[in-house]
Amino acid sequence: MNTITSKLPDTGPSIFTKMSQLAARHQAINLSQGFPDFDCSPRLVSLVSQYMRAGYNQYAPMAGVIALREQISAKVVATKGVFYDPDTAITVTAGATQALFTVMAALIHPGDEVILFEPAYDSYAPSVRVFGGIPKAVPLLAPDFHVDWATVELLVTDKTRLIIVNSPSNPTARVLADSDYRQLVRIVRDTSCYILSDEVYEHMVYDGRSHVSVAHYETLRERAFVVASFGKLYHTTGWKVGYCLAPPQLTAEFRRVHQFNVFSVNTPVQYALADFLRDDHAYIALSAFFQEKRDFLIEALETTPFRPLPCEGTYFLLADYSAISQLPEQAFSEALTARHGVATIPISAFYHDTRNQHLIRICFAKKTQTLAQAVERLRKVVAL
Repeated sequence: MNTITSKLPDTGPSIFTKMSQLAARHQAINLSQGFPDFDCSPRLVSLVSQYMRAGYNQYAPMAGVIALREQISAKVVATKGVFYDPDTAITVTAGATQALFTVMAALIHPGDEVILFEPAYDSYAPSVRVFGGIPKAVPLLAPDFHVDWATVELLVTDKTRLIIVNSPSNPTARVLADSDYRQLVRIVRDTSCYILSDEVYEHMVYDGRSHVSVAHYETLRERAFVVASFGKLYHTTGWKVGYCLAPPQLTAEFRRVHQFNVFSVNTPVQYALADFLRDDHAYIALSAFFQEKRDFLIEALETTPFRPLPCEGTYFLLADYSAISQLPEQAFSEALTARHGVATIPISAFYHDTRNQHLIRICFAKKTQTLAQAVERLRKVVAL
């Protein structure tokens, strides 16, 4: 039998798979993987069922159901003040990760360099490498995870094909400000590199902040792919529906790959989402909904040895455990799961060099009862 030469020889199951499996093995409260433990809107479920019963069960158009693309366009105008044409600039995808992967497939040739910021969502670097690209990581460090734009500028060369930004950021829970984007505008203005902006947590920003998008800056918008997720928006991560915004010439290249990747996305769900999007209350209320959970968790953690770091967005919170243990993050997370029944994610998993800063990521997209039970267990952690 022939041996496969792996494109990702050093890549195994993701940290999310490992920790969720460990949580199941020890019957732990799973605050590791980023999914809610509460239900989505019954009305949304009813709409999906309605369209299934009405016979909307065959292939959707490759770019997505036009009714949904029109509603996405209207939403983007309402929230970002920018128009993306439903016909030529919006593509419905099988979740955000597929959109990210498709952007990289469309752009990256062997030897191309891609700048990303670590700690980074774990799909970025492997996807770059699959297409022969070379990830160039800019390290962001606790506690503030500040971007050193001078370092970014030094990394940009004539080989730089793409810069990946993620705001609000998973896992740091920080958001990029106008000043950050203006630095990015300055750096890329006279280059030929593109921008991939992962904005799946755009409606989860706290303390009165407004989300800032690459779409707000013409220099960035004309070279940017913006990726968003209905899974995050409507608590339906298992449905795997997202979308990609890009200027027509970039969307054309995106669709060249998309049509041979998944071709099209779940039809009845698309029609249901188109109807549901007409009411903007669900996503406008999202920041307040999750800020209440964030505030509950921060206050509760003050009664434990864990020290929460600032959380500006997403539904993740970082916590420093250095007062408890000097174990590396992976070992600490595994021990916390096995001995105390709370599963979290080590931040080291989001760095290519697995650096240790004594930090874990906690998902607070959970029922208040779930969070309270987890904190009760964390109060008993004295040493590991």
